[in-house]
Amino acid sequence: MFTGIIEEKGIIKEIITSGTNKTFWIASPISKDFTIDQSVAHNGVCLTVEEISNGQHRITAIEETLKKTNLHSWQKDTVINIERCLQMNGRLDGHIVQGHVDAIATCTDVLEKDGSWEYTFHFDRKFAPLVIEKGSISLNGISLTIFNVTNDHFTVAIIPYTYVHTNMQYLQTGDKINIEFDMIGKYVARLAELKG
Repeated sequence: MFTGIIEEKGIIKEIITSGTNKTFWIASPISKDFTIDQSVAHNGVCLTVEEISNGQHRITAIEETLKKTNLHSWQKDTVINIERCLQMNGRLDGHIVQGHVDAIATCTDVLEKDGSWEYTFHFDRKFAPLVIEKGSISLNGISLTIFNVTNDHFTVAIIPYTYVHTNMQYLQTGDKINIEFDMIGKYVARLAELKG
């Protein structure tokens, strides 16, 4: 379980393909503090730390994960967001994030607002019931509030701190981003589906 409050950025140092899997070596300021078998969110995707060496850690993504997330597009030197799991005695500063990506959205517009930024995204309209005005969403693992919601678009506003401390600063029009919809909304939608 995560909060969507990014701790650090990591950099992809090496990618190894084995069958349908991809293994990534990632360098980050907190890689040395991880433990083997620890769950860590990478761009919002919960993955297991397999090895730690020289300030880097190793993770593996299987075919299913590569298909449903933007991990398939990672390259050497790609910058990613990293968050360790929630400590139960800590504050929940963002919202409840599972690290289970639901879909990929495409950035359709980036607007610089003299000190802040607005990013607009296109998503598959089948997810429209899960996207509500002023609702919470996880984008590349970042807990954000959405607005200007339509059946297939929404916008988020990024403050300078988030811009500097996450990989949003590298996002451009046409880029793909991982989405995890609010867990409570998913349960409500499922309940309504079963009753209908």
